[in-house]
Amino acid sequence: MFFSMKKDLVGIDIGSSAVKLVRLRLLKDGYELQNVGILPLSAEAIVDNTLMDSSAVVEAVRQLVKNLKVKAKEVACSISGNSVIIRKISLPVMPAEELEDQIQWEAEQYIPFDINDVNVDFQILSPDEQDASKMNVLLVASKKDIINDYQAVFAEAGLKLMVMDVDSFAVQNAYETNYEPDPSEVAALVNIGASIINLNIVNRGVSLFTRDVQMGGNLYTEEIQKQFGLGDEEAEAKKLSAPESDDPRLKDILLRVNDTLAQEIRRSLDFYNSTAGEGKITTAYLSGGAAKAPQLLEAVQRRLSLPVEMLNPFLKVAVNEKEFDAKYLQELAPLVTVAVGLATRRLGDK
Repeated sequence: MFFSMKKDLVGIDIGSSAVKLVRLRLLKDGYELQNVGILPLSAEAIVDNTLMDSSAVVEAVRQLVKNLKVKAKEVACSISGNSVIIRKISLPVMPAEELEDQIQWEAEQYIPFDINDVNVDFQILSPDEQDASKMNVLLVASKKDIINDYQAVFAEAGLKLMVMDVDSFAVQNAYETNYEPDPSEVAALVNIGASIINLNIVNRGVSLFTRDVQMGGNLYTEEIQKQFGLGDEEAEAKKLSAPESDDPRLKDILLRVNDTLAQEIRRSLDFYNSTAGEGKITTAYLSGGAAKAPQLLEAVQRRLSLPVEMLNPFLKVAVNEKEFDAKYLQELAPLVTVAVGLATRRLGDK
């Protein structure tokens, strides 16, 4: 179901701060944008990747679908953080059909939960370079109750969850839809949300390393609350006004949090580089709502000493300029990268 008739699906990304929706139409040579939108969620709706107020999430999904006049009912969604376990494992070479039968038993050795309580999926990546009798397999698992919670939310909103993906892989789909990297490029895809950073290092369409860090744009809000003695909403408003503000205290908070996030990103990427051999990271792409924080991209670039740019999920997507305002899409792009990646999924995908 994670990597799952080729039919358009509505990409809906339920993040801790907002619900984002994207619908794409598949063309012969790419995609065309059909719908895009976002609705904020209260801070209490989703906590630590867990649906705490499902009725608020249902209402946001329902409202977004209604506002955008989306008639399609079949949805792709994604999860991350402690909701999902991703392992790259080495197994004896066998056909995919045979592995399908054996995956539950193989997975049991790598998953710290009762195997009966999780949904398991896999993708065969490549032959094992060290041992020709083995192959590298990407193993993905999530607790069934998490999947059931999301299915219930969409069912209540009048929709049907057809594909459950992983945030990191959805960002990878958006990247590969819009960019044609040189085969030697090893790209770090860094998706910075309100409460989590998804890291995915990719080369030639293969995910080499993934990690989720429980840290994100909420750090700005929390620091502003402490320094200015404000409530949630006032602190959030002050954060959003930061680009136009001359307040030295606010600028200092932005600089300090930027450096904290940049250090954490570097720490994770250094961990990968230390074991990567020849496949060291050559470039990085940022996405996610918090990636828009003033001067954060520059802070990450300084820490990584690499070229860093904002990932544009609409770079090669056909857009009708009469229906979508170019400036609005540019503002929205970092926030809807996961949703764009989800919208490239098709029913029956592997």
